[in-house]
Amino acid sequence: MEKIITAIKGVQGWVPEYRLTNDELSKMVDTSDEWIMQRIGIKERRILKEKNKATSDMAAAAIKALLKKTNTDPGNVDLVICATITPDMLFPSTSNLVCYKAGLENAWGYDLLAACSGFMFALETGNRFIQSGLYKKVIVIGADKMSSITDYTDRTTCPLFGDAAAAVLLEPSDDDNGIIDHIFGVDGSGYKYLNLKAGGSLNPASHETVDNKEHFIYQEGQTVFKVAVSKMADVSVEIMKRNNLTSEDISWFVPHQANMRIIEATAKRMNLKKEKVMINIDHYGNTTAATIPLCLWEWEPKLKKGDKIILSAFGGGFTWGSIYLKWAY
Repeated sequence: MEKIITAIKGVQGWVPEYRLTNDELSKMVDTSDEWIMQRIGIKERRILKEKNKATSDMAAAAIKALLKKTNTDPGNVDLVICATITPDMLFPSTSNLVCYKAGLENAWGYDLLAACSGFMFALETGNRFIQSGLYKKVIVIGADKMSSITDYTDRTTCPLFGDAAAAVLLEPSDDDNGIIDHIFGVDGSGYKYLNLKAGGSLNPASHETVDNKEHFIYQEGQTVFKVAVSKMADVSVEIMKRNNLTSEDISWFVPHQANMRIIEATAKRMNLKKEKVMINIDHYGNTTAATIPLCLWEWEPKLKKGDKIILSAFGGGFTWGSIYLKWAY
């Protein structure tokens, strides 16, 4: 049996209308536009402010637009994998809610949690379902409402995050363009440096956990920065070497949008010119699982069939990885 190659056949993003600028943040905490731009590279981020709206609503909006753009019948979608660390609730899964809200009556699905590496882990998982030959249409979503777990009195973390969703449609490739290779890694000892302390079975929600602000993101920035630079750069260079790729071969590098200095350091290790690096952190911030597909959505008009693309991410946990693919349309 000939090996099936999985291709991305469509990509679509969705972002809230409200823009939280650095100037507005500076009225909430002791910070400034200059400080944020120098250290992080973010000018503004989108925030989902509507009441009773959650991660599933952003994801469903992205999927509906994706189905329309690719002329895909909702009834033909087999599977939905939702990468998120901000589920609407612990259960049912956000994926279940997304299938319901997007009208995917014949699909089943589940959530995948790997922080900022979530979309890539989900993309490779979706790839395997297509390669099995059992499924023809799989949707992979990266979606996070980071504002729901961000402490807007913490000047070190509140400038970082935004809300967004983006989805891709996976189908069997018509040729040799598609997902080629991946390298992933995890290190659970990193939990102490980047986590959400309360709300799970270890520290269930209580008055004490709420009073101690343990339901918000905790991060030791310097440690996370150093490990992120090392892991993202190492894994990106490794996947290039494993596939005999030079910087000239690569059409685009799509890094997780966490910090401009991390992105620049990784691209430098890969010997890539800035013109080949997708960057939108300045106007969306870190949308966690949504950053990479959000970049693909924004750059879609510039992508050409056969373009060699490397995706790379690092996330809390720690998690990290890289994917090499060739654009299919």
